[in-house]
Amino acid sequence: MNKENNSAYKILIVDDIPKNIQILGNILSRENYQIAYAQLGEEALTILEKQMFDLILLDIMMPGMDGYEVCNKLKNNEKTKDIPVIFLTAKADMESIVKGFESGGADYVTKPFSADELLARVKTHIQLNAQKKELKTLNENLEKIVDERTKQLNEANKRLQVLDRAKTDFLSIISHELRTPLNGILGLMGLLEQTSLDEKQKEYLTFLKNSSDRLMKFSEIALLITSLRAQAYKPDLMPVEIENIINLALYELKENNEKTLPVVNINIDKNTNLALAESDLLKKSIALILDNAVEYAGNDKPIDISVFTASGKIHIAIDDYGKGFSKESLEHLFELFSTDDLMHSEGKGLSLAAVKLIMDIHGGEIVIKNRKDSGARVELILKSFNED
Repeated sequence: MNKENNSAYKILIVDDIPKNIQILGNILSRENYQIAYAQLGEEALTILEKQMFDLILLDIMMPGMDGYEVCNKLKNNEKTKDIPVIFLTAKADMESIVKGFESGGADYVTKPFSADELLARVKTHIQLNAQKKELKTLNENLEKIVDERTKQLNEANKRLQVLDRAKTDFLSIISHELRTPLNGILGLMGLLEQTSLDEKQKEYLTFLKNSSDRLMKFSEIALLITSLRAQAYKPDLMPVEIENIINLALYELKENNEKTLPVVNINIDKNTNLALAESDLLKKSIALILDNAVEYAGNDKPIDISVFTASGKIHIAIDDYGKGFSKESLEHLFELFSTDDLMHSEGKGLSLAAVKLIMDIHGGEIVIKNRKDSGARVELILKSFNED
């Protein structure tokens, strides 16, 4: 702190002895501090009502209101409580010093004054006070920034909630609007299959039926997602036998799929416990994963299902041997509303989003990764019924 900078700081000297004021004033003025004077405690308090200071040099022994009482009043005043006070005292006994600190003093200087000591203490406390003010200003600015960012985040969250509800409503509407005309189309296709058709017409009918089946699957998954995203949805968790759930999922897949299904190998660790799950939702999860594996890995390669216990959790790992996920797909596996329902080539469809939601409401996980050699592994992790 050089002399030029000192001119920005104001110091109030409070002492009933003019000689002391003169000595202190001379020492501080040579360092370019701005100086004001008061000879009584009451006078000092009056001055402080109109003018703020960076430091107060306060004599203890004064007629009327002594330095301790003045300091107490300063520290109890919201306007002046942060101004540092250095006591001026001829008393160097421990009791007087402690009493000064208890009344709110920051430091003390004994009489007769040492110019070097006085200036060092003044400089220290003015710097500390300036830094406190800067810190207070920074905190206030930071609080404003945090408040503003919080407000922006709250507004963004509200917009996201509106968009989220809109997506859910959109899925529900699309699903319901699709099912009625689709049922009519499927009924007419059933009648057409019973009529005499040439090969070209049969080809068109097969293409139409496949497209209708895809739309029906989309509708069913959309309804499932709409149901799962409802905040009031609570799963009915029960102990379930994983092998039975897998067999039911395979049966459902065979019933709803005209294609020849691949060989499915099931390996269940004999030490595996019951899983805690809602059986229908778990069956749907496995069926959706198997359906995608058949669709994109083909029916000429096997699918392996492994069930085991690790770290107290039930793991259901489904391995296929297709081409696996692209790097981009792995970054967007559970997103809604993208280009199509591809799993292994795009990974952005509704199927995995539905499975993710099912695992979420179970308090479970879905982990997806490519195998080292070929294909991909989709692993469902559930709570064990015997888990503590």
